[in-house]
Amino acid sequence: MINELVVISGKGGTGKTSVAASFAVLAAGRAVIADCDVDAADLHLVLAPKILASTDFKSGHEAVILRETCTGCGLCAELCRFGAPTPVKRPFGKPLYEIDPVACEGCGVCVRFCPAKAIAFPERLCGEWLVSETRCGTLVHACLGVAAENSGKLVSMVRREARRVAEENGLSLIVTDGPPGIGCPVIASVTGASQVLVVTEPTVSGEHDLERVLKLARHFDIRTSVCVNKWDINPEMTERIERRAAEAGARVTGRIRYDRAVTAAQTQAKAVVEIDAPSAADIRSVWENLKLETGN
Repeated sequence: MINELVVISGKGGTGKTSVAASFAVLAAGRAVIADCDVDAADLHLVLAPKILASTDFKSGHEAVILRETCTGCGLCAELCRFGAPTPVKRPFGKPLYEIDPVACEGCGVCVRFCPAKAIAFPERLCGEWLVSETRCGTLVHACLGVAAENSGKLVSMVRREARRVAEENGLSLIVTDGPPGIGCPVIASVTGASQVLVVTEPTVSGEHDLERVLKLARHFDIRTSVCVNKWDINPEMTERIERRAAEAGARVTGRIRYDRAVTAAQTQAKAVVEIDAPSAADIRSVWENLKLETGN
């Protein structure tokens, strides 16, 4: 049986990736690591991966006007609700048109009604997913293209590949750095996971967004733990957050102090637990409290 721990947060900037990177180090090669924050992946900045394989991620379609066939009738621009077709002036004759790939939603209306059949509709290249080797083991990660969509589908591909690698290598643990928030990428990251750890911070926005992500975890009936990062900047708020988390059915697994050494670790491209940082002991305590079964 493969246990999958997904580290998430209700909002960005809570320290989720720093915690996930430290967990990857503490797993000591007994886990596959997955970075499912495909919209803004940054786990690779700490783990310094050596890429072993890269695969294009294609999803949906995009319209492409064939200039040699386009008659410049302008029907595509008239029908498009997103303003994707734009005219390209010519010295003589009607202007031709081209599609702005960022504005194109891939609905296919222009392709269907173009009288000259001058619009191709190829699959859209949205990014890539990669399998890499790191000092902590295999890392499966991805990069979504600029203005690309379907990040939830790409997240599912990363998780599926991470599980395949774990099965092939006889590993029973996957440590996943999930996206922030409660949207489609988060849902794709946590659905079917063994447990999630929500990293939050003692602020009003941290408390509010924690409540939302806890509701999401309850909806999918996932075992949930909570830790408060930088707890000592507001001890009163920390206690309130922990109390509300417990009332929501989550387990409080520890606190991580505010520590300037976290920035030092980032500048050295290291996880917090790899340097002499006071907060490293807090992260190790959270790791132990999760009581993960690594199978090794």
